[in-house]
Amino acid sequence: MSVVTTAAPRTICAPLPVLGRDVAVPLVTGGEVTYAALDYAASAPALQRVWDDVAAYAPYYGSVHRGAGYLSQLSTDLFENARRTVEEFLDCRPEDQLVFTRSTTDSLNLLAAALPADCQVFVFETEHHASLLPWKDARVTYLDAPRTPAQAVETLELALAARDPYGPALVCVTGASNVTGELWPVRELAAAAHAHGARIVLDAAQLAPHHPVSVQDLDVDWIAFSGHKLYAPFGSGVLAGRADWLQAADPYLAGGGASRKVTRREGGGVDVEWHDSAARHEAGSPNVIGAYSIASACKALTEAGFDTLVAREQYLIEKVRAGLAGIPAVKVLSLFGDDAPRVGVISFVVEGWNSSHFAAALSAEYGIGVRDGLFCAHPLVRTLLGTDPQTQGECGAPEAAPGEKSLNAIRVSFGAGTPDEHVDRFVTAVRELVTDGAKWNYRTENGRCVPTV
Repeated sequence: MSVVTTAAPRTICAPLPVLGRDVAVPLVTGGEVTYAALDYAASAPALQRVWDDVAAYAPYYGSVHRGAGYLSQLSTDLFENARRTVEEFLDCRPEDQLVFTRSTTDSLNLLAAALPADCQVFVFETEHHASLLPWKDARVTYLDAPRTPAQAVETLELALAARDPYGPALVCVTGASNVTGELWPVRELAAAAHAHGARIVLDAAQLAPHHPVSVQDLDVDWIAFSGHKLYAPFGSGVLAGRADWLQAADPYLAGGGASRKVTRREGGGVDVEWHDSAARHEAGSPNVIGAYSIASACKALTEAGFDTLVAREQYLIEKVRAGLAGIPAVKVLSLFGDDAPRVGVISFVVEGWNSSHFAAALSAEYGIGVRDGLFCAHPLVRTLLGTDPQTQGECGAPEAAPGEKSLNAIRVSFGAGTPDEHVDRFVTAVRELVTDGAKWNYRTENGRCVPTV
């Protein structure tokens, strides 16, 4: 691997203010240190802007689509304005429909429930479980992990060419891997899908926080993402795209808000007329704070400017990759190779270390929060590691099955709120742990590697 320069680009900017940036955590070796949150790929910290906006609205919180009172009307306007803001952020088509959900997982399960009868689904084994698992009621073709973007397109084209050409079909693909951070050729995959009469849904959970995402430019039929990865951790997500399959499907949840009219049926039972709008799949009291927080994050990222944000993140990526490249015991995981464009998500293993042990030492001795395990992408991580799953380690991996204690990796991830000091501390900590070993003893407790007390 060639060592890349870490010279800061001219467009370098300060990190966006986030909550928790001044939180101090204790070290097992004594004293405290400012916590380095480097697990953005799991849940990014809330932007200060998002928190301030939510706090300003909170006294005016009221029911949505339900009441005649001032607060209820204000909350309804806020909720629907949030929908329009997110539609603009995603550059949706005028006829598209945007449904607020709980998360990416919820969004893709909603789409899975709306698939037409006898739909064929094509999904790469490299997907996060949120986009790998929801299609249980469809005819699913799982595609092998590609080793180049071009191979991904070729693999999909061959699979689609062999499909039943007369039934509906859907391709599900990630925009950026939650394991390697590598960008996928979404536009080319969308073109392949459409050329063979299929539709495509983009899992943008790891892409939207890092890069601008345009439904129209990428030519995807749907897009799904989570607020908690977009600096808006209030339990909300988005599914946006074509309305026809959503309007034709039964409501994802049956209940108030999804129904336009309910009448008693002569002889017993009820007849229901469902909404054709997004409300069809938003039954119950909407998570107005979650929706508003996503809209606030969309505005903050747009105003900061993605060109500037991407340039700064690339600077941090190069810092981390150059630092890890200088440590011979470290192996960075990749599908597409060292030169593949990526977001701030990097997974690696350290020779001679169980990954859970290493992550525990980063936390306990350096105040650095990373992720270890299989990252809810088990088939992909197993492919990338290619190791003997029976090899034992001294500390257990929380997501591994019995007998797979060594089959896990370490993931560091960062974004718009990450200070330089956090990635500098991380690289220094990795080098010191590899060179000098841990300063503390560790044990496995409830499946996690923790410091011995």
